[in-house]
Amino acid sequence: MSIRATKRRVLSSLLAATATLVACGENHAAPPVAAPPQIQASIGQAELLEIPQEVEVHGTVEASQVAAISARVMAMVTAVHVQAGEEVRRGQLLLEIDPQASKGQLSQAQGALSQAQAGLALAARNYERFKALAAERAASELEVDMARMQFEQASGAVEQAQGAVAAASSVAADAQVTAPFHGRVAQKMVEQGDLAAPGRPLMMVESVAGRRLVVSIPESLMHQARLQTGDPLTLRIDSRPDLGDLEGTIVERTPGADPASHSVQVKIDLPVPDLTTGAAGRAWIATEARPVVVVPKDAILRQGGLTMVVIRTEEGTAASRVVTVGREHAAGRVEILSGLTGGETVLTGLATTPPSGAKVETLS
Repeated sequence: MSIRATKRRVLSSLLAATATLVACGENHAAPPVAAPPQIQASIGQAELLEIPQEVEVHGTVEASQVAAISARVMAMVTAVHVQAGEEVRRGQLLLEIDPQASKGQLSQAQGALSQAQAGLALAARNYERFKALAAERAASELEVDMARMQFEQASGAVEQAQGAVAAASSVAADAQVTAPFHGRVAQKMVEQGDLAAPGRPLMMVESVAGRRLVVSIPESLMHQARLQTGDPLTLRIDSRPDLGDLEGTIVERTPGADPASHSVQVKIDLPVPDLTTGAAGRAWIATEARPVVVVPKDAILRQGGLTMVVIRTEEGTAASRVVTVGREHAAGRVEILSGLTGGETVLTGLATTPPSGAKVETLS
């Protein structure tokens, strides 16, 4: 077969295939395009506001009153009557210490007092004797002066011994360690049989009522905000989101910054008295104003690990935007850190994100 005949044959096959495709297209019409879905939603506005910039600082909840219970003698702990977490009243017996050491000190002090009193009695009689002899010109003035000096020394020795007895009696009373105020045992660091020593904490007792958030604020921020005792601060307790934003008052601050951390410790009184000590909390310190985008709280959707806001476009369709949210402000508005620029119309009250391009019907 020649080359020209082969070309004619291939061309005839292509023309036949094309005719078949045209015939099929005439018999089968293209499927109609589906109309976009329609949704109903309320609308809100993404507002651009000038809000004072707030710097977040972290702290810990502490009791307003904390006492480290210790003993003034070195002796064995003979009994422990309370456990950690137990509530105690003022004067309640917490633990007992072997009283033998303190009793020995008291006995020594009492013996020294008896000796001093005997010496005082002798010095007093001797002084009176020399005064009588001096009146009869049988004793010199020097001898009278020496007798008076011995009497005064003996009087001082008695006063010193009486003070030693009072101190030993006070130490002996410490054999029974009691609670200094109504509170709760926060920590127990001793067991029966342990050795108690002066300055060694045996228990930590914290007050039941009264809580403070203790925060460390950089000295530069303290200077910028000019915080003083009595100033209010907005707070939040991480473990109690149900409390929302709280308003506390600065009740104490260190006069200077810590040389290691260059921060100032500030104690803020909390309006909630039953918080657990040791809980983490945050405080916000207002500085200069800055532009912030806020949207209604019910415009925020969380879906598939993303935080989203649905806006209504100029064409009246829905479009989803992934956003980064900040803290919640007054009137149920949430700060948007990224994703919106302000001025957008947002949809509120949606349960889930609608399909992109869905027609939006506004609810009244």
